[in-house]
Amino acid sequence: MAVFETMAAAARFLLRGAGSKASIANVNIGDQSLFGITLLRLSPNCSSQTKTQRRNAAHFTYHPDPVPTEYGPTTKMNLFQSVTSALDNTLASDPTAVIFGEDVAFGGVFRCTVGLRDKYGKDRVFNTPLCEQGIVGFGIGAAVAGATAIAEIQFADYIYPAFDQIVNEAAKYRYRSGNLFDCGNLTIRAPWGCVGHGSLYHSQSPEAFFAHCPGIKVVIPRGPVQCKGLLLSCIADQNPCIFFEPKILYRAAVEQVPTEAYTIPLSQAEVIQEGSDVTLVAWGTQIHVLREVANMAQEKLGVSCELIDLQTILPWDTETVCKSVAKTGRLLISHEAPITGGFAAEISSTVQEECFLNLEAPIARVCGYDTPFPHIFEPFYIPDKWKCFDAVKKLISY
Repeated sequence: MAVFETMAAAARFLLRGAGSKASIANVNIGDQSLFGITLLRLSPNCSSQTKTQRRNAAHFTYHPDPVPTEYGPTTKMNLFQSVTSALDNTLASDPTAVIFGEDVAFGGVFRCTVGLRDKYGKDRVFNTPLCEQGIVGFGIGAAVAGATAIAEIQFADYIYPAFDQIVNEAAKYRYRSGNLFDCGNLTIRAPWGCVGHGSLYHSQSPEAFFAHCPGIKVVIPRGPVQCKGLLLSCIADQNPCIFFEPKILYRAAVEQVPTEAYTIPLSQAEVIQEGSDVTLVAWGTQIHVLREVANMAQEKLGVSCELIDLQTILPWDTETVCKSVAKTGRLLISHEAPITGGFAAEISSTVQEECFLNLEAPIARVCGYDTPFPHIFEPFYIPDKWKCFDAVKKLISY
């Protein structure tokens, strides 16, 4: 058994090393990774596949939100810098706050914690062994002892070894003691979603697994301003929170972000664009895809779309979504995760129960396929704007 465990650990280390290096070098705006292009050149019909992959590598155009004025002075940040800023604010204001995970001491594979160990010391920002169950288990203990614990899982794809600690321990800690003790000061961060070349072990969106578990909160931002405000809200919340960060946006998303600490309410969806004909619901990266879909629908079909960023997956804002569907009569939900058992199904079921008499067409879901996330076939897998646009046309013509 020990031999097999050692072999498995070595294999995971090698896989992560390759994935991490590719991620650091290649999370950018629209460029296909050299690693991916190399694989394409080794495959049949390489020239046509490379052309297709390059054309679809960035399946959206990022449009920054307006500069916020209510939180004080701002500075230009991309998404990973907004994470760093939120963590910096927390460490500066909360002497009990600690940050830990694989490689966080030197900044992490995506540079989200860069400079924090030097600024606050190795006792507050430190590496852990390659053991996700241990990372979360340590975080639960630290939170119970009174610390503000911020754990990083290097990729959301590797959160599964910690599933037992999250679902059976962190989520139930308060309940099983009748509120005598809790681990509410625990926040678990993880890079999430497709990245253009992440393949089956670096592109997953596991939010639906945790949406089935009472006692935790699950949050996914769409850009730097929301990322900082929502992350600080998770850290301040008195419940364990999982904070998924869209890794493709780490460098692609750039906005003017307030430098001081601020919070954005959890469990409150945001209506990004008002409309009258179709409600579009998404979170994270897919918001930017649906923003383009809304523009296409207006220009090509004369259809007015209302776009909603769910932001918090658990507990989610049913009121905002249902209010919109009652107005438009049509709903399209889109996410990158596989369609079967995806969180779009929960939204669809709830809206059907609450808004049945308002619906003018069956609720549409445009999601990933029920397969592992592919590498060179990623452009065919992702729910891009053309798939979503076709769904809008079907909703209107039903």
